[in-house]
Amino acid sequence: MTPFIAGLVLLAALLHAGWNAMAKSGGTPQYSIASYRLISALCCLPLLFLFPIPLAASWPMLLASMIIHTAYYVTLSKAYRSGDLSQVYPLFRGLAPVLVVLGAALLAAEYLSVGAMLGIGLVSAGLISITFAGGSFGKIPRPALGWGLATSVLIAAYTVADGIGVRAAGNPFSYIIWLFVLEPIPIGTWLLLRDRAGWFGYMRAKPGKISAGALAAASAYAMVIYAMSVAPMALVSSLRETSVIFAALIGTLLFREPFGRQRIIAAVLVCLGVVLIKILS
Repeated sequence: MTPFIAGLVLLAALLHAGWNAMAKSGGTPQYSIASYRLISALCCLPLLFLFPIPLAASWPMLLASMIIHTAYYVTLSKAYRSGDLSQVYPLFRGLAPVLVVLGAALLAAEYLSVGAMLGIGLVSAGLISITFAGGSFGKIPRPALGWGLATSVLIAAYTVADGIGVRAAGNPFSYIIWLFVLEPIPIGTWLLLRDRAGWFGYMRAKPGKISAGALAAASAYAMVIYAMSVAPMALVSSLRETSVIFAALIGTLLFREPFGRQRIIAAVLVCLGVVLIKILS
């Protein structure tokens, strides 16, 4: 992985932490997520005419990603409604890279060196340790634990699908744009049928926040998909999940959550893992 790609993924991690914090703080994650996706899709519509249609080989993965993302938004909303950001976010972001290693090996024959896998293990262990640490961070409600685990599986699934799909698309930007245009259709349709007034009211009340969240969410994942077109999926996933450390800082600075010894230990483990990934992969 080149320094440019590594830097791009770390920037994506920062943006990812930002939009998740906004989605959680809004009180209605399903409205936030659907709004971000809708704005992203509208911005991408004109770009459909600037890039070729993705090659046929990528469409099964593109459609699979759309379906998996829809399920992910449901479990993500449930996780945020049943647990604190400092509990559920490290859980599903920390477990996902390990699952991506398995998925990439099984579905894409993508194998990593022992050093790279050790680095990924350190990153994941550091992140998950925040959820299960002592004190208030360790007392995760059972529903939040269940939704968090389900979310981690779906994160790994759409990561592998998009990693395979973007490589088969012929042009990475074509894949990214079509995914962003198609992604809000299921969740948007569901909200239109079930809670149109509530969703539209949310968008009218918070246009600035929605625009900022949409820009952060779209930019973050576009960077990740592009990175996976030229670098191993598991390495990209692991670096991306350093967003948990950024989220911890956001929680401390904006939400007055204590950073604490456990978060310091987690940050050290994550940094060691990133160094191993960079040196030994």
